[in-house]
Amino acid sequence: MESFINIPVSTLRTMIPIVKERFVRFFGMIFRIPQVEYGEKTTLIAVNLGGVVIPALVSFYLMWRQPASVFYALMGVLLVTIVTKVVAKPVRVRGITMPAFVSPLVAAAIAYLLPSGVPTVVAYVSGVLGTLIGADVLNLNTIPDLGAPIVSIGGVGTFDGVFMSGILAVLLV
Repeated sequence: MESFINIPVSTLRTMIPIVKERFVRFFGMIFRIPQVEYGEKTTLIAVNLGGVVIPALVSFYLMWRQPASVFYALMGVLLVTIVTKVVAKPVRVRGITMPAFVSPLVAAAIAYLLPSGVPTVVAYVSGVLGTLIGADVLNLNTIPDLGAPIVSIGGVGTFDGVFMSGILAVLLV
């Protein structure tokens, strides 16, 4: 269900340790001597079209069309961001992952608790932007440790949370 269109944004170069072995013969015995050398590893940072660009544009459009909901939507974004940051985990080689239903359920609960008058807008905006900020943006510092050749913001690890937030917001109608 993920969008396979990734827009390259930046390239991150990191130095990684590479352990090589050298064998030395001394008085008839062979000794293994590990040596650490450093090699450069590049990681392409991309933005997913279906996981970031389109949902963010829809969120901004909804806030522009419903200006009365902007304050409540931003409060929801803050709360969903905090919850998402807590549950999102960096996984080596895979990226940032999180349970798919956490952010949509938190966004729906916030939308019903806040007296915005437009709970669908609050649920969608807080679910989408809160997930992207909490899971991906606040975990950008972990990219060098992931070891992945490509890191896609809004990619497979958080795409489910963004997509489910949109679906749940539509079901609130």
